[in-house]
Amino acid sequence: MFDFIDNKKVRFALNEPFFINLVYLNTVLLKKPKMNKLTTSLILTLFVSFSLSAQTVTDLMNEVSQDSLIKVIREFSGEDPTVVNGSTVTILNRHSSNNDVAADYIKQKLSALNNVTVNDIVYSTNGRNIVATQLGKTNPNDIYIICAHYDTVANYCADDNASGTAAILEIARILSTQCLDNTIIYAFWDEEEQGLLGATNYATTAKANNDNILGVYNIDMMAYDGDGDNDFDIDVRNIANSIALKDDLLTTLSSSGLNLNVNVVDPGTPLSDHKPFWDEGYSAMLVGESWFNNDETPNYHTANDKVADLDMDYFTDLAKLAMAFMTTKGSLLPIDNTVSATVSSIIANQSGATYQWLDCNNNMAIIPSETSQTFTPSSNGNYAVEVTVGSCVEISNCVNFNTLGIDEFNKKAVEVFPNPVTSKLTIHLPESINKANLSIVSIEGKEILKTAIEKRQHEIEFSQLANGIYFVNIENEGRTLSYKVVKE
Repeated sequence: MFDFIDNKKVRFALNEPFFINLVYLNTVLLKKPKMNKLTTSLILTLFVSFSLSAQTVTDLMNEVSQDSLIKVIREFSGEDPTVVNGSTVTILNRHSSNNDVAADYIKQKLSALNNVTVNDIVYSTNGRNIVATQLGKTNPNDIYIICAHYDTVANYCADDNASGTAAILEIARILSTQCLDNTIIYAFWDEEEQGLLGATNYATTAKANNDNILGVYNIDMMAYDGDGDNDFDIDVRNIANSIALKDDLLTTLSSSGLNLNVNVVDPGTPLSDHKPFWDEGYSAMLVGESWFNNDETPNYHTANDKVADLDMDYFTDLAKLAMAFMTTKGSLLPIDNTVSATVSSIIANQSGATYQWLDCNNNMAIIPSETSQTFTPSSNGNYAVEVTVGSCVEISNCVNFNTLGIDEFNKKAVEVFPNPVTSKLTIHLPESINKANLSIVSIEGKEILKTAIEKRQHEIEFSQLANGIYFVNIENEGRTLSYKVVKE
């Protein structure tokens, strides 16, 4: 956040591929030997039906991943190394005179997404805004912006403002999988700490171009909650439709189920990147931790502003709120990019569309001739489908399909003999399976042996074991068969 007085922040209260695994159900079913093939298929058809990409505001909000947020904020604040443009780097400092690697990191994350166009806007010697546009399919000229500054005044600066940057990258990661009625812009401003220069450049240019910006959601410091009360601020003023924008956010909050408490600060602070939009007559608000209650990070603008100070649950909830609000403003088109699966096929849930199946293990390569709603893989792997309806193109998340060979890996096909055993126990695998993992457990629960089976027939020495009952467990690709063996 930008300072006006002696490099001290003053506020007035005038003041970047979810996988669903079918193995678990396979394992459970295979442990029930009385089920025949038809019963197994029917149960899988009934139960292995899942959504891989959310289709409602609530579901998209719930896709916000705390692990993803933590990973990005640690990388972007220099606490963990990362890879940018093929090189391992540490983004320790993001001062505007030395933050090209930080800008490249953002650009790299955004460029990997679907449905966005990334612009690298160099507006001065040191000034560089990174802006990604997700064009609305119905009302492309109706624009909503979610933004944060990415520059700093010191090393690290995790809260100010790696937090806002990480949140918007997470929102873009999720929302870019969907087609929207309206246009969403994910904006990352430079030189906020030098006087809101990046946002000012963009806002004045937008006004000159008569851009129809309907709302700006500015995030600046959103991860510190020192007293644990879950309070946050919305800073707003009666400019354009900013009050109505704030009311819309309150409506989103009330229906979100999030454990957050709001302070509406009106008139709100002008000390962040929403102000240039106010100056141009656009609706805008600032959302972040509670300066109103003096509960802002005590280490801002110093190298002590690090991830260890932050409240990750609070941070995640504020990111989820922003996700829900932007999804609402973007307005989801009713296109279903989820899939269902049976024991033998994966099915796109959207009917009446154009389909293209993709190989997730091969850099999302097109699978030739696989353009039907139903896809029957010829090998186990990770697959996705591209669904096209009119001008809308959406891609499902990848599904881990791992059911081929299920009929061959069962207690009829895998032979364990002799039983009872006196000296050597033989394990014979079916032709389609030539390796597995084996363990032997005593009746008291002690693991006696654990080894890999790397050929179709394998012998286990039982002669040295005491007489009694043992359990022989054979595991292949997440599926386990268990045999009770008597040693005599």
